[in-house]
Amino acid sequence: MKDPVKKVLPPMTIGNREFTWGARTYIVGILNVTPDSFSGDGVGLDVDAALRQALQMRDEGADIIDVGGESTRPGAEEVSAADELARVIPVIQRISREIDIPVSIDTYKSSVAKAAIEAGASLVNDVHGFQRDPGVASVAADAGVPAVAMHCQRDREFKDTIGNVVEGWLESLRIAREQGLPEDRIILDPGFNFGWTENQALEMLRRLRELRIVGRPVLIGTSRKSTIGSVLGGLPVEERLEGTAATVAVSITNGADIVRVHDVKEMARVARMTDAIVRDRVST
Repeated sequence: MKDPVKKVLPPMTIGNREFTWGARTYIVGILNVTPDSFSGDGVGLDVDAALRQALQMRDEGADIIDVGGESTRPGAEEVSAADELARVIPVIQRISREIDIPVSIDTYKSSVAKAAIEAGASLVNDVHGFQRDPGVASVAADAGVPAVAMHCQRDREFKDTIGNVVEGWLESLRIAREQGLPEDRIILDPGFNFGWTENQALEMLRRLRELRIVGRPVLIGTSRKSTIGSVLGGLPVEERLEGTAATVAVSITNGADIVRVHDVKEMARVARMTDAIVRDRVST
């Protein structure tokens, strides 16, 4: 059977950039404007600090800056739309004016997605894959921007790692169609560490190539996740750089198009080296 990772997908425009799938791995830099990020890197309401961090990530190789105003760590309290807007809108307005790469909004609320796009965001990243609020897909469709649909395994019956992801993705794609969002504007994320056991999360990475059968670009976010800390003997968040690097390299080898990371400089180097090996691409 033909390897599904070899299927050539058409390019996608995000903001003012064209993303050519398969040419290289793209880097999404995580910008948390929260007081309770699991990784301890949230900048809160400090817009100047957020801008400095975004500029640094751009200079280190980020292709997209993903702004999030609500922690998605297990057990985190949900944030009201009003509070989320207060956190993310000033940051998106500022960085979208002052940096020349696309800005993404990490939200599962349609009201936040709409306001963020109006403020300058050109990509919506929904950790519930439009299944909490189908209006997120409608907002993206109306604005003509792409969206990331993640599969969240939390509170779902486990059957099979790949089967569960595909099932969730197909439901997200169905909702997107109903809301008018074309499939060719959707990026899919399998949701590493979102409701999986440690073994299931590792299996996801080993079998990631199988997910290419759905026929959409794949984003994965393993950065600093608890599975890495556990495998490495209980390492705290700030000591998971090497473990993250290993998961990024394996993800790229197994077909990931985009990696979402905290440590942009280091992971951009990992991606560049891995691309030279698996994509036969050497950049200077």
